[in-house]
Amino acid sequence: MKIAIVGTGYVGLVSGACFAEVGADVTCIDIDNEKIERLKKGIIPIYEPGLDDLVKRNVSAGRLRFTTRLTDVLDEVEIVFCAVGTPPDEDGSADLRYVEEVARSFGQNINHYTLLVTKSTVPVGTSRIIRNIIRDELTKRGENIDFEVASNPEFLKEGAAIKDFMSPDRVIIGIESPRARKVMERLYRPFLLNNFRVIFMDIASAEMTKYAANAMLATRISFMNDIANLCDIVGADVNMVRKGIGTDARIGSKFLYPGCGYGGSCFPKDVKALINTGRINGYDMRVIEAVEEVNERQKTRLTDILREELDSLAGRRIALWGLAFKPETDDMRSAPSLVVIDRLKEAGATVIVYDPVAMDECRRRLGDKVEYATDMYAATVDADALVLLTEWKQFRLPSWPVIARSMKGNLVVDGRNIYEAADILEAGMRYRGIGLRAANE
Repeated sequence: MKIAIVGTGYVGLVSGACFAEVGADVTCIDIDNEKIERLKKGIIPIYEPGLDDLVKRNVSAGRLRFTTRLTDVLDEVEIVFCAVGTPPDEDGSADLRYVEEVARSFGQNINHYTLLVTKSTVPVGTSRIIRNIIRDELTKRGENIDFEVASNPEFLKEGAAIKDFMSPDRVIIGIESPRARKVMERLYRPFLLNNFRVIFMDIASAEMTKYAANAMLATRISFMNDIANLCDIVGADVNMVRKGIGTDARIGSKFLYPGCGYGGSCFPKDVKALINTGRINGYDMRVIEAVEEVNERQKTRLTDILREELDSLAGRRIALWGLAFKPETDDMRSAPSLVVIDRLKEAGATVIVYDPVAMDECRRRLGDKVEYATDMYAATVDADALVLLTEWKQFRLPSWPVIARSMKGNLVVDGRNIYEAADILEAGMRYRGIGLRAANE
């Protein structure tokens, strides 16, 4: 089966490589000529465990190709996936200009029945916009070529995207006809054979499912952060609370870990877009608005703790472990680290950082605004405080006596609650987590 995927960002490249891995003939398309040339040489533009090998293997097998023009393959493919970016506008709405460009090019060039499938995260109702653009372009051409649109939102976790794609919790597909369903069933047959859940529904519901899923996960994070902050005030231990409520089968234990706020390319953008969708339809998404407000406030929580413990941040040297918004990625989009660094610099502190993967991304974003350590221990030398922001595995079991000797101060602020307070206290240091003040007493 021959398919095209427009957009070689995170979603498009992972999807293309994985579809090729299960036997599809895939062409990935991007208007960035330099990126395409680099991909042809096996140079991957994003960090994702296992993706390099997957791309190279399928390129070598002839199942995965790259080009800059959709017109190169439209005569041959049955499905075109739209996986271009939908960045937020100033009002929080999704910017659909790239999605619309794909629809326009599709309508200008198709010459046989083809299914255009939106894999980009788009607001409810976008399929109608896409369909109207294609019809307009066909009318301009004086053509009456059959086509359909569908929705197939992605639910990939950065750092585990290949596993998520190959062994999904579920595959959501929004379609409008039995014909479109048959086309998508053929593509997803390898997953159906493995008894993975492929759920067909109408397109509007598929579009809404993507936003609702991310908003629910974001809600759980913000809820636990609110609970953790209250635990600090009243003297409760949020880890005990988390375990206590997580054993309730109606609640479950996932996404109940408090910390310094969520970031990345999905949750912040999708929460804003869902709020905006409600607004333009005359409905206030009050719960989701509160989720966003709590999250933005939570990103400042670590600097508030530093002020509580150090009095003044002016002239202080603060070491940060972790820059990416989560482990196993170099993605710093909306990362809590950016807020922490800004607030520390505004307060007159010197900031030295270390991240196993995201150092180059930090240099690109921040330049010489911070100092860059060669490893995790070098970052702590002469520091007044150490702050953990990203729970990379290599940060989980440090030598606290070594760190205690290298630091000027003795404060450890655990932004992800991964450490045992007793281990740090035993090394003669002070410990603060999120909602764990009681653990020190």
